[in-house]
Amino acid sequence: MSYMCTYDRTIFYNPVNKYCVISVKTNDQSVPQQARSAYRHRDRLIRFVAVGYELPQTDKVSMALEGEWTTGKHGYQLQVENFEEIVPQTKAGVQGYLSSRLIKGVGEKTASLIVGRFGADALKVLENEPERLLEIRGITSDKLQDIKASYTESRCLRDIMILLSPFQITPTAATKIYEHFGAKSVDILRNNPYELCQVSGFGFKRVDAIVRKGNMPLNSPVRIHGAIYAALEVKREGNGHLFLDRKTLLQTAYQLLNERLLPQVRVKPDEVITILEEMILKGEVVSNNDRIYQTQLFVCEDETARKVAQILSIRPKIADITSALETVRHGLGLTLSQRQTEAIYMAFHSNLSIITGGPGTGKTTILRAIIEVFKALYPNEKIILAAPTGRASRRMAESTGRNDAKTLHSLLGLLGDNTSNIERQKKLLDAGLIIVDETSMMDMWLAQQFFRRIQPDTMVVLVGDVDQLQSVGAGDVFRELISCGQVPVTVLDEVFRQKENSRIALNAKKLNEDNAYLEYGDDFVRKKCKTQEEAAELICQTFCEEVSKHGVEHVQILSPFRSEGLASVEKLNECIREMVNPPTDELPDLKVGNRYFRIGDKVMQTKNNEKASNGDIGFIRSIGLDNKGVMKVKIEFSASRIVEYGMEEMSNMEIAYATTVHKSMGSEYDIVIMPIITSHLIMLQKNLIYTAITRARHKVILVGQTSLLFRILEREKRAKEKNENLHKRNTMLGERICKYMHLYKNEKLKNVG
Repeated sequence: MSYMCTYDRTIFYNPVNKYCVISVKTNDQSVPQQARSAYRHRDRLIRFVAVGYELPQTDKVSMALEGEWTTGKHGYQLQVENFEEIVPQTKAGVQGYLSSRLIKGVGEKTASLIVGRFGADALKVLENEPERLLEIRGITSDKLQDIKASYTESRCLRDIMILLSPFQITPTAATKIYEHFGAKSVDILRNNPYELCQVSGFGFKRVDAIVRKGNMPLNSPVRIHGAIYAALEVKREGNGHLFLDRKTLLQTAYQLLNERLLPQVRVKPDEVITILEEMILKGEVVSNNDRIYQTQLFVCEDETARKVAQILSIRPKIADITSALETVRHGLGLTLSQRQTEAIYMAFHSNLSIITGGPGTGKTTILRAIIEVFKALYPNEKIILAAPTGRASRRMAESTGRNDAKTLHSLLGLLGDNTSNIERQKKLLDAGLIIVDETSMMDMWLAQQFFRRIQPDTMVVLVGDVDQLQSVGAGDVFRELISCGQVPVTVLDEVFRQKENSRIALNAKKLNEDNAYLEYGDDFVRKKCKTQEEAAELICQTFCEEVSKHGVEHVQILSPFRSEGLASVEKLNECIREMVNPPTDELPDLKVGNRYFRIGDKVMQTKNNEKASNGDIGFIRSIGLDNKGVMKVKIEFSASRIVEYGMEEMSNMEIAYATTVHKSMGSEYDIVIMPIITSHLIMLQKNLIYTAITRARHKVILVGQTSLLFRILEREKRAKEKNENLHKRNTMLGERICKYMHLYKNEKLKNVG
């Protein structure tokens, strides 16, 4: 059914997912009696309720609504499946639409100027020649970008929802599609929907089910192409692989295509091989010795290897640091071991070097010495300190005594696509010394962004713990740089904190040596229980006990699983919040999407932006309307960093009394509580447990069955004996570095000859 209507009022609107319930008015007598408002109005128009996404909330335009009538607890409503804005093609009509605040950056004054310049054709200009808006006084390049982005996004999101509405796609999922593909989203959905497999949450099975409702042949080249790409994407996201060998790729794609199909209609192996060959010829994937890469991942790996080899092949400016080091050592009161001293000398004798070691092995001491020696030798040179996460960069700043450490994303201009960031991405980093901490978190894409910005004579020191979990993104950069044999590496294995009786550092070292006989005491506690239910109850009880002694900001639960079982992150957060921050009548919950927030909640940022970094933890200090009636949330990340968030920004926040071990990478907490239970055994690998306990500064509490440590270490030992590497990721970075080093050396020999 279709109805010509005008906006009346908003009943409900969610700014995060754009879902709205509005009252509209019409003179269309075909509106069902049970849908009509019982109230009478002077204009004698019929009013009814329409629900949908991104519905116009302004009476400056008319709208044609298409949909089906539904009934529920809120009565009879029109479920809108499609709509069209009808803007009167007059100056007054167009100006009314532009001034309706539907388009970000255009208010009443700007709308008046636009219509004054372009008349009734203003919308055609906005649609087809938006750059002409620069002719309007007050519209700058940045403001034009906001106007274009808002206009494009609103229409694109609406079109995505319309195309996918028969398949129960949520607005959140539509937003993910738009964020990934931008303005190309609608064309992709129409012409090659299997590209949706690149978007998180859209596996091949889900996309295939949608497409096959349109009667696409099972052996369609588009479908086979989608399965091949999806196979690469699944292994990239799930296993961190940069490539698949040809045989594995074909088998995986074949299984995706033929699952639950009768033999007579299955896609044939030859058909899959044919499409793969076509994709290779077109450059859609790269085949390197029968290793098949997504093209962008091959470029990342190859360019990074080439740049690393180039840095290593350039002779450094070697200076005698003996005198400067001695002065620094006495000035800072440092006692350096032989290995620490070697690491400092190594940093000044190679343009790229690596320092790796576990907690308490003296990495911070070395960094302080390197920085001070460099300042003494090169007082006019800049020093850059960086880390992959905000928490890691702030910890780096605290430990080195410098307050200018940044996240890599901020340093490289990777936060947002505004003009200043885009310009920064083109420039080489201006520094004589760059130190990157927590390098084990750096994935292949971030490594490419970093190394391509290094100047030839810059001294680069990479620091990290090679025994931690690998990066969340694809690749295994830190391990590959260490194992390739081309980068000078110092391995710190002496635990200095052991002299201060730190069982955390000692037990981390024991785990790495495959020793499950850990030492327990005041700073390393075990609390025994058998079932997941008992573990969840004991974790909540222990958390509250520790919070009462030390404060909620000092205690963190780390669980292997996000959502499975009572001892998962989501279930523990639900339980603990009711204990430490229960609801009150005076302070109602704020609903954002499917999440609820309260004043006092401990929250975590889940996506980098210019206000906070992925993984930053803070506390909600206030929730309320600002002087313009807009909902704002104040979050305190530290005493000196209180940030105001809007509703849309809160969609990137989650409750954080508990978080996953993976999310904790790069962070440190005073007290860590972790479940070690049988139901988590599939996730409990040595490097995950090691990462969890090394997040703690002062105390670790293991809840469950610590005897499982013996099974975990035995499992990994058997895998080694079978020559299996449980943590192996498909990458050729190290091998490529060796190849390019060989080429650079040969080129030098030619030049000498």
